[in-house]
Amino acid sequence: MKTFESLRKTYPVFLYKNHTILDAENELQVTYHFEIPGLSAFDPTWRFPKNNTDPIRWTDNKTLQTIIFGLGMVELISYWKTACPPKVIVSAGPLTKAQIRWWKELYYLGLGEFFYTNHIETSIDAFMELISDGEDFSGEEIPSHASRGCLIPVGGGKDSACTIELLKNSGHPLKTYILNPRGATLKTVEAAGISSRDSIHARRTLDARMLALNKEGFLNGHTPFSALVAFSSLMTAYLHGLRYIALSNESSANESTVAGSTVNHQYSKSFKFELDFHNYEREFINSGIYYFSMLRPLSEFQIAKYFAGATAYHDIFRSCNAGSKQDLWCGHCPKCLFVFLILSPFLEHKRLTEIFGRDLTDDPELLEDFEKLTGIQEEKPFECVGSRDEVNAAVCLTIERMENAKESLPALLSWYRSHPVYERYFPVRNAYYHYYDSAHLLPEPFLRLLADACYGGKLPC
Repeated sequence: MKTFESLRKTYPVFLYKNHTILDAENELQVTYHFEIPGLSAFDPTWRFPKNNTDPIRWTDNKTLQTIIFGLGMVELISYWKTACPPKVIVSAGPLTKAQIRWWKELYYLGLGEFFYTNHIETSIDAFMELISDGEDFSGEEIPSHASRGCLIPVGGGKDSACTIELLKNSGHPLKTYILNPRGATLKTVEAAGISSRDSIHARRTLDARMLALNKEGFLNGHTPFSALVAFSSLMTAYLHGLRYIALSNESSANESTVAGSTVNHQYSKSFKFELDFHNYEREFINSGIYYFSMLRPLSEFQIAKYFAGATAYHDIFRSCNAGSKQDLWCGHCPKCLFVFLILSPFLEHKRLTEIFGRDLTDDPELLEDFEKLTGIQEEKPFECVGSRDEVNAAVCLTIERMENAKESLPALLSWYRSHPVYERYFPVRNAYYHYYDSAHLLPEPFLRLLADACYGGKLPC
């Protein structure tokens, strides 16, 4: 494995040179042009379906060009991290000092896991000098004038299914957004009863040269993927004349992955990023589109409770990264174990075993992941999982239910029952059912929908 410092000395500069746009009959294709001089050029591509009933000419539209440029600013970080050049020169578009500060913070916090797992010690001031020499875009600033219509990004897991169910009766036309469609995402839209013509599919193609460098030992690791979702969903909503983007990120995503640090696998799902992006869009893009997360006031515990009633999705949802290409639950990773545990108070044990293909709580090989999820080990798994407190609450409730039913406890639950952490969380407080995070961006009509569905019509004080 090549080292951070040696690579930075060998490859001191990264270039975001420009991007080219192909305006085809049915889609807008954008190819970004990056380069690390002396190492490689990179040309990743995005393809977005167009709205042919009301097409937008990108050549005359400064707002659309600014969105395209912003997506490139997120895309570049996947290629920068191969060698982490200390100087990044952006020629594809203009950046103010305020924007440079914004992007550096996103990169630094969004790469927290990357720095941590690669044992890189750096700071927000030292890791990158970001320089812009790009010219402003031509054309008019044209905000969207849509007053209704929601775009819901769908990832194939339980969360986006909950957002769809919550918004079905909102009175807003719904369209779903899928990036690189796969089995679970397509099946989620079908199970929701949403027409295929109302599901918009974008496609992202990584540059093969970057993948080859990863295999050769250049640096690799987690990047802020949900920031890509933010900018690409903004692009999609703008092209299709929609007013709202309704994400499915919850309050639990705010908790750090490494206790006592800012390292958070879910940084770009956190409320800090959501608010930062919301403000960036308003100040520097001004598309007229409102970006928020429908589930932000909720915890993973509450989402699991709501999802337990959404039975149409139980056999088709998938959240496992290891099994995503095969559209299955691998049954051996911390993400599978987390979803099993968080649903366990609300679904019968037999039904969960049917969904996952095996009883994950009866597998001693998952003990280390179990300890990380419950906070017995300080470092949570680097996955999109809930808070330590709510996992413990879910485990305690499951044990209580199984013991009341005179059922024998599977291996992990039996081990936990005798651990001191059990006494700390049992009996489970009712607060887990009534949790409400007031730090959110839900517009009032959407907040009322959430209140009716999850709080009996009245939000907690």
